[in-house]
Amino acid sequence: MPSRARPEAPPPLNLARLAAGVPGAWVLLPGAEVRVLALDAKQAGPRASGWLVCLTGEVLIDLPEGDFVRLRASEAHRLTPADDWEALPVKAGTVLMLVPDGQQ
Repeated sequence: MPSRARPEAPPPLNLARLAAGVPGAWVLLPGAEVRVLALDAKQAGPRASGWLVCLTGEVLIDLPEGDFVRLRASEAHRLTPADDWEALPVKAGTVLMLVPDGQQ
């Protein structure tokens, strides 16, 4: 019986490299609502409910009423639609990922 050729697995998607292709702009991952951003300057974030993840570098998240959160690589912060936030890179090469609710 002839053996069936297995389809090759797709190569991994390097999120930091994908984001770095368009610094300062959110890049939507193919087939999902997940977005990545190579943060090159202070930037206002979209209103969303979900998780903001620091993939690389370090970022200061400025929240309403003088609150802030500092995220290092591999740390996340829960956002709500009421959060009016801005992100300020603390280290060069900072990349953020926004995972809206409902994305698994």
